[in-house]
Amino acid sequence: MQATGDRDKIRELTSRLQSIGFACRKCGKCCTEVSEDSNLVMVMPDEINVIIKATGLAWESVAEPYPEFIREDGDTRYTFGWCIRRESNRCMFLKAGKCSIYNHRPWICRTYPFRLDGKDIVTSPCPGTGTSVSLRMAERLSEELIRRDDLERAEEEQVRKVWDGGKMRLVPGKSVVIDCEGVWVLNG
Repeated sequence: MQATGDRDKIRELTSRLQSIGFACRKCGKCCTEVSEDSNLVMVMPDEINVIIKATGLAWESVAEPYPEFIREDGDTRYTFGWCIRRESNRCMFLKAGKCSIYNHRPWICRTYPFRLDGKDIVTSPCPGTGTSVSLRMAERLSEELIRRDDLERAEEEQVRKVWDGGKMRLVPGKSVVIDCEGVWVLNG
């Protein structure tokens, strides 16, 4: 059962989404790079594991480190988080113009072109905005935006615990990814 605050938040977001309007045109533009890193799909370890289970692919085949690294002491580098691998200028799961993992797609894909920033809805450029959206679709999208925001906050808190809790160990001369599960030393 949803708390009153959640119902109020869903109702408010639903109203705002209906005023913005959205219908996916299945154009694949969100999966294709139109400017540097415009199709960067950040994913949490749990999302990567769902995709691995659905596809049978290995972690390294699905995910790559978030591309912005922070340098420490010469060749030691670290970044926070993972992204879906891309092939050329598109998401690796965009096949024949369609998402090949649609039922297992990450939260960022489920809620695109929207994300929450506090109480604000941020809208990315998308040809599907400005079109009519049904009440039910706007409600579902509102629920998914709230769920995504909650999961991202929990992930951020876990990363902070890894970072602050002394579990984080940089390996001299290596590149690492720091996520909610710990520190991953990258090969190569």
